[in-house]
Amino acid sequence: MSYLLAGLRAGIERALRGAVEAARPELGLNPDTVIPSFTVEVPREKNFGDFATNLALLLTKPARRSPRQIADILINHLKPEELQVQEVSIAGPGFINFHLHPDWLHGVLPEIEEGGEDYGRSKLGGGRKVQVEFVSANPTGLLHMGNARGAALGDSIAALLSFVGFDVTREFYVNDTGHQIENLALSMEARCLQALGLDCPVPENGYHGEDLIDTAARFLDRYSLFMDADPRERRRALLRFALDEKLEAMRTTLESFGVRYDVWFSEQSLHDRGAVRETLERLRQRGHLYEKDGALWFRAAAFGAAKDEVLVRANGVPTYFAADIAYHKDKFDRGFEWVINIWGADHHGHVARMKGSLAALGYDPDFLEVVIMQLVRLYRDGEIVRMSKRTGQYVTLDELLEDVGRDAARYFFVTRGADSHLDFDLDLAKSRTNENPVYYIQYAHARISSVFRQRAERGSKPRIEEADVSALSEEAERALVRRLADFPEEVALAAFDLAPHRIAHYAHDVAGLFHSFYNAHRILGAGDELEPARLLLAKCTRTVLRSAMSLLGVSAPERM
Repeated sequence: MSYLLAGLRAGIERALRGAVEAARPELGLNPDTVIPSFTVEVPREKNFGDFATNLALLLTKPARRSPRQIADILINHLKPEELQVQEVSIAGPGFINFHLHPDWLHGVLPEIEEGGEDYGRSKLGGGRKVQVEFVSANPTGLLHMGNARGAALGDSIAALLSFVGFDVTREFYVNDTGHQIENLALSMEARCLQALGLDCPVPENGYHGEDLIDTAARFLDRYSLFMDADPRERRRALLRFALDEKLEAMRTTLESFGVRYDVWFSEQSLHDRGAVRETLERLRQRGHLYEKDGALWFRAAAFGAAKDEVLVRANGVPTYFAADIAYHKDKFDRGFEWVINIWGADHHGHVARMKGSLAALGYDPDFLEVVIMQLVRLYRDGEIVRMSKRTGQYVTLDELLEDVGRDAARYFFVTRGADSHLDFDLDLAKSRTNENPVYYIQYAHARISSVFRQRAERGSKPRIEEADVSALSEEAERALVRRLADFPEEVALAAFDLAPHRIAHYAHDVAGLFHSFYNAHRILGAGDELEPARLLLAKCTRTVLRSAMSLLGVSAPERM
């Protein structure tokens, strides 16, 4: 909520504490009875006022009275006129509702006007170092819908955390070692030999996408001499080329999606500098490893995992999990105080053992937060889209961007919480109607920009500095101002809950309130008193919409 509204809530909280102190004898509370931790929050139903508190319900046991009796006593010790409160009432079993005096709204628009792009920005994060790791797809193919949803979620979460004062690093973990990389080299070799007319099938566990045929062709065009080299040297060259090309393609696709990383972290680097070996040694010294059947095991079950896990196979090769532990140790060694991972639903079972490994190393596992992301289903003409025209396997992020564009893709991927399955309607995403939430929001922004263009074309200045906000007395105006006041709190809640869908819904709400106001009331030509006030309202609405859309990676067009 706006700082003004937050101050009003803080004032109500202080007044309630004061009322309890003043009413102790009447309530039968001992001097040493601690006031319970209570809430003062915005009720879901508008009829219940601007704020409601559960204090009376929490005092039932120590006061030995019904909550409604307690509420009545507390109200008698409040002074509403000192709190800008017009009415205090009791609802339900004993909630105390506060209806603010309408005049409090007069301070909201000047606050937004003064804050501009920084309205809603805060220092709640205190500069704490946070790392958000997301996508981290194997560099063996093209990005798919799961990667796309992870990219939209991760980037918006990072933007929200930065907006509320965290020092945020966006990171991509490059899985450039292990079996999948060996299979990539063998698959590349097979595609190159096929291109040279030889009968060489792609390994059963290899990569069969047609994109690898194109990569092999480009390799042969530049480095065909390697095909006559020693097979091991040839595969190393093929792998280096494929990895470089796939990573660059991922980087290009993600940037076209509006996602840019601060760090691309190589898994292979953990092995090269001995970080995996050092991590295993630390676990051994702390008594959390044992040998069985020639392999080295981690006592994961002792830390809440379903079973113990192998970290080094009998052949002496570390597992992916061993490198993952070393990677997370490295995160905390780099000074991150909060580590956030965006993982697909298939990684759900990995959470407990990952947190357990951190506890085994001596770190606080609660500093690692894993957002588990559910699947995406694409729909066209009411039917599920399963296959890609280009790969023959899955729809790629590049294809989605070509089909619906970045704005719709970014918005649709964050309209629901990460833990909910997402149905992505391609036809809706491309439509230019009010049923398309992206169009609906952007159209509100463009409408406001059009108002100011028209005003400029008439040769007179907006005169916003002369606005008297008390002239905004219509219900549609007041409802819009009230929702604009919520933006700082919406941002804070979305950031700390890692829930960008809150901002998606909030922006849609604001757009709807603006459209309702605009359709019912004139802005230009509304009169010498109303026009400046309504122009200020429109300008502040545009400011908030632009900020909300920016946090989601969606553009704010001035013309549509």
